[in-house]
Formats: sequence, C-alpha cells, structure tokens
Amino acid sequence: MPLDTAAPPRLTPAQCEAYARDGYLVLPNLFSAAEVAAMKADLARIQTIDTDHLVRERAGGVAKTIYRVHEADGPTASPLFHAASRAPRLLGPARQLLGDDSLYIYHTKCNLKTAIDGSVWQWHQDYGSWRRDGVPQPDLTTALVMLDQPSEMSGCLYFIPGSHRLGTIEPEMDDRTTSYRLWVVPKPKLVDIMQRSPEPVPIIGPPGTVVFFHCNILHGSGHNLSRHDRWAVYLVYNRCANRPLDVPGPRPDYVRSLNWAPLPMGSDALPAGGA
Repeated sequence: MPLDTAAPPRLTPAQCEAYARDGYLVLPNLFSAAEVAAMKADLARIQTIDTDHLVRERAGGVAKTIYRVHEADGPTASPLFHAASRAPRLLGPARQLLGDDSLYIYHTKCNLKTAIDGSVWQWHQDYGSWRRDGVPQPDLTTALVMLDQPSEMSGCLYFIPGSHRLGTIEPEMDDRTTSYRLWVVPKPKLVDIMQRSPEPVPIIGPPGTVVFFHCNILHGSGHNLSRHDRWAVYLVYNRCANRPLDVPGPRPDYVRSLNWAPLPMGSDALPAGGA
C-alpha cells in the first residue's frame, strides 16, 4: 500500500551499505496494485500519441520506450508520473543515496517490453551515454518501478553486482543489434569483467517493486520470449550541481532535461492517471 506519511521514508544503514556494495537496492511493495494499474493505463494512453518522445520497435509498431512522463507539459506529460517522481517514497531514498536534497529528474524512460516482440537491451552502463550528454560525474541514481512481474523468460533486467565500483568503462556504439542506438561495453572487456565478477543477478519482483541502481552498474536484458508484457518505468535522479555541461549537438530535452530546478518534496497520495 502507499506510504501515508509526510516524512520521507529513511533507508537503514544496512540498506545504504548494500547499495554502496552491490550498486542496487530492491524495495518491495512501494506502489499498490491500484497505483500500478493506473500507471499502466496512463502509459497505454500515451503510447498512442504520435511524437518523437516515443521510440517504437519498428515504424508504425508498438512503443519500445516513452520519455518525459514526469513533467507537467509536453506530449507525454502525465500528472500521475509527475506526482510519483516527487513522492516521498521515491524522492526521499534518492536524496539519501545521493547525499543531496537538491535533485532534479535527468529523464524518465518507460520501457514497454511487449510480449514476443520486446527486444534486447545490450550490456551497458547508463553513464556511458550520459557522460556524452555532458554530465560531469557518475553520480546519478535510477528508480526502476516494476509495472509487471518480470521473469527470465520475459526478458528481465540483469545486474552484475558490484560492477559500478569498476568505474566508467569506455563504451562503443552499437547501432546494429536493435533499432535503438546504444553505447555498450565492448564484448572482450565485458567477457573479462564477467570472468572476474559474481554471476549476473536477475532483477525480479512483484508489480509495485522499486529498484534503485547506480548509473555505472553493468546491466542488460534479453528478448521477451513470453506471452506476457514487461513494462517498467525508470526515473533518473541527478544532483542539481551535477547537471550537464554544454556539449556539441546535445540530445533533445526529453532525453537530457534542461529543467534543473530542485524537486520539491510532494505527497505520497497520487492522482488518477490520464492527462
């Protein structure tokens, strides 16, 4: 059930230590079944919109990724996700993990890995792309909100525990594997890291689970071979002091937000979905 308190929840010292050690932290049941259903309904509405804020599996196909659902304006705006991004149950832990109360949303990304069609996300570090956006330091945390129950068959996310402590790995551009161009860890380097690391961990849990993870943890996901969709929302929190520097040919605002105003702490009482 949603948390009913004006004060942000506090992570325990053990939880903070686990995040620092492993690069991720799983928080079950942060959103209720009703809230998850409202989020899914709103994403179903948004994915019908014709906008460059959506990436589709193929021309005219289903949406693979939806950006910028956290703002109050724009084609993909959602009052529900706007409120969720500022809710104490998300913003509180993000402030604690980053050690800063002045945070903004770097971007929101909703990955809709549909049944049968949902394609892979290659092994990568998120900061491999964000460094090229001008972000000075690998000091961001992402809140993954599970809207469906992921499984290995449905192409769940995998983390290599502790890999964030390897630092930033020089990536290479992969524009061949899927229709989505991505800065990935080169295969020889990846194999070497895997030989020296714990086995990758499948990130699974019931809908409403939230997973915070470091921007340098190595992660990827496979094809959705199941008959079930796997939808998830990623809210990326950055320190206002770590906002991107100017770079040539910057990516658009829906990927690299220019709204650097510190997020106010909102309420855990979320509105119904819909524009």
